[in-house]
Amino acid sequence: MTSNLDAVTLTSLARYAISQALRQPAMAPDTAGLDADGASFVTLTQGGLLRGCIGSLQAWRPLRDDIVDNAVSAALHDPRFPPLTVSELPDTHIEVSVLSVATPMPFTSKQDALSRLRPGVDGVILYVGRHRATFLPQVWEELPDPELFIGHLMRKAGLAPDYWSDKVEISRYTVTAFHEDS
Repeated sequence: MTSNLDAVTLTSLARYAISQALRQPAMAPDTAGLDADGASFVTLTQGGLLRGCIGSLQAWRPLRDDIVDNAVSAALHDPRFPPLTVSELPDTHIEVSVLSVATPMPFTSKQDALSRLRPGVDGVILYVGRHRATFLPQVWEELPDPELFIGHLMRKAGLAPDYWSDKVEISRYTVTAFHEDS
């Protein structure tokens, strides 16, 4: 699905959606070819620091709609940050990640799970009962050690970083990341 996608189209669509939500004039990009269902994450950064990141783990609507909704949510509704302001928008870098289908990762123990992870390649979804969290593959840049990566993912899921049980489930996915030109 990602073979006909390009960075300019996807990031322009995300910036357009944010501009519209902030009531700023912007030119709508051509979104032909974005009709197929797709899952995306939109990540906003300022000066290299995270400013918002919201996404979908499963494709359930046209990729165009997924990017628009996730861009607006990342800008205005990420609970970790105040809503983006009009004055911040020019200094905000946009990245759109298009996700593959997540597949369960079989493992027999924590060590086995850690050994099966592919740093820099796998996006990881961790499930433990009602707790769930995900990290995009890009997070490996900050947390390159699998044990540290899973520890932070546990914390994100609301569990202790060293928590482990036989109820832990892991799925993984890959992304194609599209960066806005600087």
